[in-house]
Amino acid sequence: MELAMPLKTLADTLAARETMYVNCGHPLCCKSTKLDIQALIDRLGADHGSMHWDLVGLFGCSDCKAAGRDRRPVFFTCIPDYESQQRERNRDWKPTFERRAD
Repeated sequence: MELAMPLKTLADTLAARETMYVNCGHPLCCKSTKLDIQALIDRLGADHGSMHWDLVGLFGCSDCKAAGRDRRPVFFTCIPDYESQQRERNRDWKPTFERRAD
């Protein structure tokens, strides 16, 4: 049985300079932790998937476990590198100092 290649890998996430957070799904907690993508690559490999279903089974909330709360699924927030996108978008933009005709 051949496994399908993930839609997006940890290497893709790192190359895109995206920031990822893992968030606790328990309503009494909602803890959010920034993920170290390079550390995940070191542990799981660069070709490991970085989509929700690739990562969800790897994480649980230690605060909820310590508090004796039931385990809830975690979810992820991925924040694109907006600064690079904006820099690329504005690379050729030149301001004009002409007055508009009213």
